[in-house]
Order: sequence, then C-alpha cells, then structure tokens
Amino acid sequence: MEYLKFDKAKLVNLEYALQRELLRTNRKGSYACSTIIDCNTRKYHGLLAADLPDIDGGKHMLINNLHETIVHNDMEFNLGIHKYAGGNYEPKGHKYIQDFDAEDIPTLTYSVGDVILKKEKILDDEHDRILIRYEVVETSSPITFRLRPFLSFRNIHSLTKANMYANTRIEMVRHGIRMKLYEGYPFLYMQINTEPDYIHVPDWYYNVEYAEEQNRGYDYKEDLFTPGFFETKLRKGESIVFAAGTEEMKPSGIKHRFTSLRRSRTPRVSFENCLINSAQQFIERHNKTATLVSGYPWYGSDARQTMISLPGITLSIGDIDSCKKILNSYIRKMSGPMFPTTVKDTELVYDQIDAPLWFFHTLQELEKAEPRIDIYDTYGDVMKSIINGYRNGTKHKIKMNDYALIYGAGDKNTPLSWMNATVKGKAVTPRKGMQVEVQALWYNALRYTYEKAEEKGDTEFTQEWFYYLDVVKNSFMNRFWDDEKGYLGDFSSTKDVYWDVTPNQIIAAALPYSMLTDEQKEKVIKVVRQQLLTPKGLRTLSPAHVEYQPHYQGTQFNRDMALHRGTAWPWLLEFYAKALFQFYGVDALEEILDIYHAFEEEMTNHGIGTISEIYDGDPPHTPRGAVSQAWSVGALLQIRLLIQELLVKKQG
Repeated sequence: MEYLKFDKAKLVNLEYALQRELLRTNRKGSYACSTIIDCNTRKYHGLLAADLPDIDGGKHMLINNLHETIVHNDMEFNLGIHKYAGGNYEPKGHKYIQDFDAEDIPTLTYSVGDVILKKEKILDDEHDRILIRYEVVETSSPITFRLRPFLSFRNIHSLTKANMYANTRIEMVRHGIRMKLYEGYPFLYMQINTEPDYIHVPDWYYNVEYAEEQNRGYDYKEDLFTPGFFETKLRKGESIVFAAGTEEMKPSGIKHRFTSLRRSRTPRVSFENCLINSAQQFIERHNKTATLVSGYPWYGSDARQTMISLPGITLSIGDIDSCKKILNSYIRKMSGPMFPTTVKDTELVYDQIDAPLWFFHTLQELEKAEPRIDIYDTYGDVMKSIINGYRNGTKHKIKMNDYALIYGAGDKNTPLSWMNATVKGKAVTPRKGMQVEVQALWYNALRYTYEKAEEKGDTEFTQEWFYYLDVVKNSFMNRFWDDEKGYLGDFSSTKDVYWDVTPNQIIAAALPYSMLTDEQKEKVIKVVRQQLLTPKGLRTLSPAHVEYQPHYQGTQFNRDMALHRGTAWPWLLEFYAKALFQFYGVDALEEILDIYHAFEEEMTNHGIGTISEIYDGDPPHTPRGAVSQAWSVGALLQIRLLIQELLVKKQG
C-alpha cells in the first residue's frame, strides 16, 4: 500500500507542496524539518537544528539548506529552491522532482533529462548529524555533481543577517571542511564519504523569505551564508553520502553509518505505524534523564502538556521506562506542590495550576500499563505533598478554599489554566478563580490518593482527608451544575459562575473518579457533541457564543484571540472518547472509531505522518499551529487503546 507518497503533479504545485511539512528528530534534541520539496517556509525549517544548551539553552539551526546542481552535457540544472520577494522562487528545482516517498526515510527522486537522481535523508539517532545519500539511478554519461550548503548558526526563534562578525574561514578535514560562524558554537563538520573537490567561494544570499512567517505576521527575511561548494563525478549506479554534524566522521564510515541507520527504521505504511513513529519523536533522552517536547518545530517542554501527553506518547506504545524518567525529571525540580512549566529553563517558572493534578491522571494510566508497580510506595510522598500543598496554599495564591475547592487568584496578566493565550500582556481567557477542569482533577487526585493510602494502611492521611471527599463533591455540584441548563459552568469567581459552553467540562465526565451522576454525564456528553464536537477536535467555545472565532489565522493578535474562543483541539477528544467509553460502553464503539479514523487523512496534510496542534473550528477544519503536537498524537493513541478494549469486550 502506498501510504506517504506524493507524485509529480502534486509536488510541482507549490500551493499544495508548500503546505505539507516533514519532521524528523533524533531523540537527542536535534531535528530536521522542511516542506516535502525542501523549500523552507519557516525560520524553524532546516537540515539540522541542534540542542546547544551551553549557548542559551535552546535549539540552534546550523545548516539551513543544501542546494544540488547536476552538470550534464555542459548544461547546469539547479535542484534547490528558495523564495524571494514578489513570490519569486529561485532556482526552481521543484520542477525536476518526480516523486516523494516518506514511508521509510524521506526520499526525493529528481528527473533531469536522462538523469534520474535519488536523494535520501536520515538523522543520526546518536549524534547531532544529518546524513544525505545521493544515488545516480540513470544517466547516459557521467555527471558532475555539486553540493552548496547554506548556513544559519542562530537560535531557531530568530533570523540572521549578513554581518561582519561572521567567521567565514574554513578548515579542511578529511573529505570535507569544518567551520563555525560565531564563537560559542561547536564546529559544523561537512564531509562526503568519497573525496570531493571543494571550491571556497564564501558569499551571502540576501533576503531569503519564509512564507509562513510572513503569513503569521513575523519577521520573514533572512540572509544565509554559503562557504562554497563540493564537487564530484558520478556515474550510473554510483552514490555518495553527505554528512553534516557537530563531530567529525571517518570518511570510510559515513556510508556504513547511513546504511545501518536506514535498516533500523520502521516503515510508516499504516495509520497506526505513523502515530507510533510520531510519538517516539517527542522523547528527548539525555544520559539517564528524558524530557518530552510538546510540539515541533517551535515548542520545548511543558509540564501540563507533558502530563497530559505522557500516557499516549509512552505508555500506549509500551515505553514505560521513558514515562518514569520524564516524571522524575519534573519531580526533581518541584517547588512545593508545583511543577516547573519547563524543566530545561535556567530560571524555573511555576505558573500552571493544573499540571500537578494531571500528574495523578498519568499515575493512573501508569498503573494500568504496569499493574505490578506499587504506585504509593513509588510516588506516595509526591502525591501527598501535592495534596497538602494545595490545601496549605502555594504560588499565585493557589489554595484550597473554605469549600474545599481549588482557587487560583493569580493576576490578570498570568492565566493559570491551559487556556493561557495573552494579548498585549493580558490574558484572553483569564478564568480567574475556580476552573471546572481543575476541580474535577482535584477530586480525582484526592480520591486516588485516598484509595492508595487506604490500601497501604496510611491511616494518618485517610483520617485527615476522609471528611473532604464529600465536601469537594457537594461544593462542586452546588457551584458548577445547573439542572435547567444541563451542563457544567466553565469557571467561577468567589461570587459568579461563567456559563460559556466550553470543552473543559468533558474532563469532569471522563476522569476515573467523577463527581457527576450518570444522568449528568449523559447531559454533558450531549451538549459537547451538539455544540463543540468536530471531526478534528473539540471547539473551545460554542459557535452560538457571540465571541466565537471560527478561524485561527492572521496576525498573532488575531490568532491569540481565536486560540481558545472557537479553535478545535484534538487532545480534548481523548476525554470525550473516555466519557463515551465510561457511559455507553460497547455501544460507544462506532462513534469512537469514527473519531479515530477521521484523522487518517491528516497523515498527508500539514505535518506528514503526524497530527497538528489545532484546527479551525469551522469546516473544512484547516490544520493550524505546530505541525506535530504531542498531546494531539497522544490522544489518538489513547483512543486507539479504548477501541482495542471495546473490541475485546464486544467479542467476549
């Protein structure tokens, strides 16, 4: 079956090809990302973005692009492509592309006269290095083959301009060169397995444009430096491998390394394989620790998204070890009951009211995946410290109030919930006070900890918290449920309840310990289905609301205003499906199957072989945001587990 393949008709159509991006990571912090025709449309695109913590703790784009030229019968054919002002693309190398195949490793095939050239890319999973293999499949006579690298040497969030400070000198190494444009950076080694000619002609290419940055209202012009080019002769059936990385290679080992890496790859020939492969790319391993990248190409780690994503990204594919390592990376940096928003920042910030409560949900899933684990022996102290910390009070005036609910005061500029978009320093949806999903997570955490403590005979904890179990439930129902409306309020201040129809209430119906009756769960499901459900996610606001925003596009201001006022989020579907599973059982199978399979068409859209961050609330539900998002992929893998469980029940 041809699953991730694209033919010439699609590839020469720039409107089509430039809207499809391919991401590869090496699980060590490096990534490569571009469109399927290797025309960069974002500042985040490039052949090698490496994690360089010694500079500023971020990822840095080292080699931006590599342009190939075929010289045949005294004619030059340039295979590269850059965008310049006025919508001009030069050179127009995409017109020579015959097909693109991403099932195994990304492979472009070019057809130039009677020359057919195959280009294959692979990231080294043990080093910050990209390897690119070129094979002359057909030619009537030998060709001269040139490779011209374009360098950036800058943080992925910035752009570079031609400047007098760049070090344009190169040093010769075996079968290549090494250079670093600025002090503090490692050397970038560029080598070929067979000895090439290297012609040093340093130059800047000015005002290369990134269309997606322009569309998003950001700076979008960059100057790229090229040191020169490599040149070699190739005959039919011959191949070379170009390596670019932060460590020198023995030329004799370059081709062997490429072959070895290729053999280790699992073909992405099914929807399920694509999701599993995508999940693996979010994990970054550093010695004995691990972190989870929230999304590519611009996100780092995030506590909330990590806790929500972990079950799907790790446990659903049997990677229990990574789950534990990632949890421990956050536990080690706790402050009171709070997790740092990201574990990789030098100055840690603690501003997520719900992240510690999502931790309990992850533990519940971990216990299901590894029944032999003693959750309370392993994590009991952390669980109790979070529960007690919320009762006693912590940062941002987060504290259990007199009604035993969790109140987060924060301020108007610090949104504490997952709906955390800000415009001009102010929260778009501040939700100051008591958020419905936080109360649901709080009750789930309290009940789960109580149950584990009771099993282990921890009477000190159970006696102290027994009284609060019913108080939390009664307080929640009195404040958030309205029989006449038939759904849960979104959040509450000390006095008022805000009744916007949002998807946050579905979490209260989906968690293992729910405060809702079956009748109430059914009403919540129906409201969410009728007003918020789309094939690509749950809308963040009902279309009936006057502030509903159907499209996530335009300037950053416009996008931030729409992000939680109508945009559809795939990660919420996991909890919609879990609510269906809990209430309807086997009768929910057909609807959950529809949810799952609706995303199969996304394998060839936006981010190839993965799931995007968000989608427009209105049809055709255009994919937006990051091209590959952890909690989107994790949600689909969790839904896949629900389907498997329901199929077993149905057959049994």
